[in-house]
Amino acid sequence: MDNREEVREFLTSRRAKITPERAGLPSGSRRRVPGLRRSEVAALADMSVEYYAKLERGHLAGVSPAVLEAVARVLQLDDAERAHLLNLAQAADGTDVLTRPRRRHPEGRQQVHRSLQWTLDAITAGPAVVCNGRLDILASNALARVFYAELLADAASRRNLARFQFLAPASRRFYPDWELFADMAVAMLHAQAGRNPYDKDLHDLVGELSTRSEEFRTRWGAHNVRRHGTGTKRFHHPSVGELVLAYESLDLAADPGLHMTVYAAEPGSPSEEGLRLLSSLAATGDGTLATGRPAG
Repeated sequence: MDNREEVREFLTSRRAKITPERAGLPSGSRRRVPGLRRSEVAALADMSVEYYAKLERGHLAGVSPAVLEAVARVLQLDDAERAHLLNLAQAADGTDVLTRPRRRHPEGRQQVHRSLQWTLDAITAGPAVVCNGRLDILASNALARVFYAELLADAASRRNLARFQFLAPASRRFYPDWELFADMAVAMLHAQAGRNPYDKDLHDLVGELSTRSEEFRTRWGAHNVRRHGTGTKRFHHPSVGELVLAYESLDLAADPGLHMTVYAAEPGSPSEEGLRLLSSLAATGDGTLATGRPAG
């Protein structure tokens, strides 16, 4: 994945979103671009047009933090977009620690520590999973295996949340707010591309989804990024119906590039009762949910 191309398209797309009015400039007439001109960004960031044009062509290697902050300020980047710009600059410098090879299983899947699996197993009130930046599910607790039963049973998804989102028909039922989940998945993959532009597996995943899903391809071209931190999501599970769950996503300090996401229901809510039912199914090892085949 070409870092310069990602930088160029990201900065261009952010510039197109800032109208002159938002930047405190007169709108004028006969503007040929939807947002700010390069010259306007350069003036507001206190740099030459030539220098800003060089940045927008993808040349971020050696750029100082002060210059990056000036560009972020003028383009009114949010926290996730600002972090993405910094990650792109680190990758251009070759200083991103996430480009270092990680330990892998023989078939290429990342490993998790035994103690991390023990931690997941100790979480019993809600689904909990560990994923990498490509949205591969690397480890899960028992409740998550029942919660994500359709995804785990779908061979084409290969335990990947993005593949399930865009390629599996079941995702349309599982995610009532499908469009929102699709936007989130692509934005998180874009953030990962900024952190690690040389991830061949990510490059292959993006290529596969771009080829097979027009909805993915359109969203990828928007160059939106986001952090997966905290919030509320709505699901429709085939066994218990609608679940409204809060989530917290935590970066794992001992495993750079991995994050744990834990879901929980509001106490006393129907969703909490739904999780209790799923938990009982997980405890009994119900084969229909866990594998898609009748038990027995």
